[in-house]
Amino acid sequence: MPPGFIRAQDVLDERFSPEQARTLDTRYGNEELLFGLNLLGLAGPFYRVTPWELEDEAGVRRINASGYAAVPFGDMPPVLTAFIREFTEKNRAQTLPQQASSPWRAALQTNLVRLLARELPSHDDSQVFFCSSGTEAIEGALKFAKAWRPRGKFYISFSSGYHGKTLGSLSLTPNPEYQDVFRPLIPGALTSPYGDLDALTRLIRRLGPDNVVAVVVEPIQGEGGVNIPPPGFLRGVGELCRRHGIVCIADEIQTGLGRTGHWFESAAQGLDPDIVTLAKPLGGGMTAVGATIVRHTIYKKMLGGLSSKRHSNTFGGNALAMAVGLKSLEYLIEQDLPARSARLGAVGLERLRALGQQYPRLFEDVRGQGMLLAMQFKPMVGIPLPGVLKELVFEATAILALRELHEARVLANLSLSSKRTVRLTPALDIPEDLFGELLGRVATFAERNPASRHILTNTPPAMTARLAKFAASKPKKRTESDG
Repeated sequence: MPPGFIRAQDVLDERFSPEQARTLDTRYGNEELLFGLNLLGLAGPFYRVTPWELEDEAGVRRINASGYAAVPFGDMPPVLTAFIREFTEKNRAQTLPQQASSPWRAALQTNLVRLLARELPSHDDSQVFFCSSGTEAIEGALKFAKAWRPRGKFYISFSSGYHGKTLGSLSLTPNPEYQDVFRPLIPGALTSPYGDLDALTRLIRRLGPDNVVAVVVEPIQGEGGVNIPPPGFLRGVGELCRRHGIVCIADEIQTGLGRTGHWFESAAQGLDPDIVTLAKPLGGGMTAVGATIVRHTIYKKMLGGLSSKRHSNTFGGNALAMAVGLKSLEYLIEQDLPARSARLGAVGLERLRALGQQYPRLFEDVRGQGMLLAMQFKPMVGIPLPGVLKELVFEATAILALRELHEARVLANLSLSSKRTVRLTPALDIPEDLFGELLGRVATFAERNPASRHILTNTPPAMTARLAKFAASKPKKRTESDG
């Protein structure tokens, strides 16, 4: 290897040091993000101890609840690592089957459709398009919908929603912080208040139903801060779309396959969508797998006959991704992890709510379903502030809360569209005693920070000063959020 290049074996054998990783990751990667994380002491890298626990270079072990719902079995789960080892030894099927049938793709397609049809029989002849991420799954869904409704002009999503950051999915993610620099976005992307069926009805009536291509909805909003819609909302969305022939797309990228205690949260809430998108847990935290499940008639409209290559990608159906997806789904089914998620999640929510009652000056709200849990904190500065300063305080509250949880030996994650909300998304198969320990450590965090102002006062003054200097040196447009 030429001087300055890094051998794979050196990384694998951990001769490539954590300090080298941080330095080079910052230099050649997302400098601003990693610099800020490094100031907070959150930059890692972290190393697996058990599938559910990671340690830093000092050997401090933390429970990982920060997988953004994409690590359903923890890091390097034995069920998948053993299977991947066997796959590399035994597999003879073509690895990148662009123009041929694939046994791995065929098997995963079959299982996904049959799983969905168990919940929603109308999907018993649906078809699947594979890709490599959630945002790609949404992009595909938008194209399927447009092919079905070519005269339509408008796509409707919901306030506080999150569907990805490629241009089409970003257009349906109504967060100015992510959207503004990329305008104009795709034309016709409109937003309706989440959970308000009457508002959606009025919007469709105003636009003219024939002009609406699709309604895209998350059954529970993850990045929005774990927002659960009122009873009947999703069922009503489905009935409204069906009445007018509008394509209904359920974004199950974060909620699907057990995270919220159901196989498909949309189905559990009475919605029978035309298209379902999946991703995060499907790759088992080991590979990138996205899927767009589409009603047969809609699928054929875009990928039928001579148009069968109208939408494609290079890696979506590759053998390794399909094999890991197949094994992940098998493990989810055989261990009945959605039911386990519902049971443990109910315990977790009860304990977090008790903390919310015990520490009302710290928590503004606690909410969740299954193993998708959220803590929304009160602003750490309690006086009214003008817009830009208020937004800075909102962001700083969650970021410093994340640091305090880190000190309590918990890895948690932020919510991209709810600035004061920190989420816990532990592995669905986390041992019960370790899940109890996780909740105990959150209680320790609350004891150390009985009011939100303590999140600030418990931060070392030198760190606070460096963070303030960093924030002041990197101005950006800030817009009102829901907090």
